[in-house]
Amino acid sequence: QVQLVESGGGLVQAGGSLRLSCAASGRTVSTYGMGWFRQAPGNEREFVASITWSLGITSYTDSVKGRFTISRDNAKNTVYLQMNSLKPEDTAVYYCAARKPGAALYNYWGQGTQVTVSS
Repeated sequence: QVQLVESGGGLVQAGGSLRLSCAASGRTVSTYGMGWFRQAPGNEREFVASITWSLGITSYTDSVKGRFTISRDNAKNTVYLQMNSLKPEDTAVYYCAARKPGAALYNYWGQGTQVTVSS
């Protein structure tokens, strides 16, 4: 079993930055794919970014490319999401997720952290 705990959310003005952290515990996630998702009020949860643990290959949704950066620290079992040039439309609850090797879907989810960007 894997537990994921997000932190780093908050209120920021448009154009500002935040760094989200996702700490994994319970077992090592060194072979797991990790991702960030977000859900705004009234919307479905959407993919934001992902990273593979072994090679660090990253992927982003188009709306955050060039502004957000996902990274990981294997030694700390932690994944980060650096968010720059934030926009009001980035306001959402952000969730961290872990995917077992070979799995098509994410198996574990965190509780979420609120990010609010004011205009």
